[in-house]
Amino acid sequence: MRLTEFNFDLPPELIAQYPAESREQSRLMVAHRATREIHHRRFLHIPQYLHSSDVLVVNDTKVFPARLRGEKRSTGGKVEVLLLRPLESPEVWEALLRGRVRAGEILIFGNAGLTAVVKERDATGKGILEFQDRENFRARLYQIGEVPLPPYIKRPEGTSPLDKERYQTVYAREEGSIAAPTAGLHFSQELLQELSGKGVEIVTVTLHVGPGTFRPVKVETVEEHKMDPEWYTLSEETARALSRALAEKRRIVAVGTTTTRLLESVYLKHGKLVPGSGWTDLFIYPGFKFNVIRALVTNFHLPQSTLLMLVYTFGGREFMRRAYQEAIQHRYRFYSYGDAMLIV
Repeated sequence: MRLTEFNFDLPPELIAQYPAESREQSRLMVAHRATREIHHRRFLHIPQYLHSSDVLVVNDTKVFPARLRGEKRSTGGKVEVLLLRPLESPEVWEALLRGRVRAGEILIFGNAGLTAVVKERDATGKGILEFQDRENFRARLYQIGEVPLPPYIKRPEGTSPLDKERYQTVYAREEGSIAAPTAGLHFSQELLQELSGKGVEIVTVTLHVGPGTFRPVKVETVEEHKMDPEWYTLSEETARALSRALAEKRRIVAVGTTTTRLLESVYLKHGKLVPGSGWTDLFIYPGFKFNVIRALVTNFHLPQSTLLMLVYTFGGREFMRRAYQEAIQHRYRFYSYGDAMLIV
């Protein structure tokens, strides 16, 4: 399967640089797989398309201020760091380093006096940092760290205080992501309460989004691409609720590609939904058989991305190509801060 099969031309002005005025005011495309009908609504209308018997599954991962800007103590040269995950202790981190940085360098970040020693760095820019202030590390990180917005959000002013709220779902609980599970950004507390009041069961899973979400596919043959592993947790309560829904043939609605990959990965490994934690590198592309989800809430994704491949697989390639062309014609907003699609 060729990578070019997942390409399309997107006018750059359709890449959303800011969130909608309110979460539920984003536009919503509803794509019906059975009839090939497409409806154009607002996200606040999503309760009209969910049934009282449905189970809505959301990813409660929380984005942390993973981007740090600083300088080398030795020369004052500028350095940018993207923290990826803690290693053997809360102060030792795997990170991506931008700038001329060698092992042994001491880096200084912000006015908070946060310092780190570069323990390792490889040719790709990935390295290991050990932060020096163990007692106040978390507080200082939240004081000077920035929300790691995706590279296609390019504003003159950079990040803003608004991003700390809006580049986070209202149900974010488990810290560990460097990118938001963006399909969930459209839900407000009021909308979730409306769905609960209708009878929709809402359950949570956790998958921490890593740097692979921004990494382009660089191979010409899709099957050769390898996904970066990401850490997930499926609780006993959620596994039990979803197993019951599957047995009762109730519809499971996944909010986002991260939720989808987690559920399908666990089922593929065990033949059922088993509680636990672990790493998943499941790559979903056309030919994959879905065992768990029956409807999907998602944003509009980059050309040739693994996210787009998952959507094409679930919705059907030709139908999703038409849906994306219609989204462009109707001037939907794309990517993380963009509009949403419900595939049923």
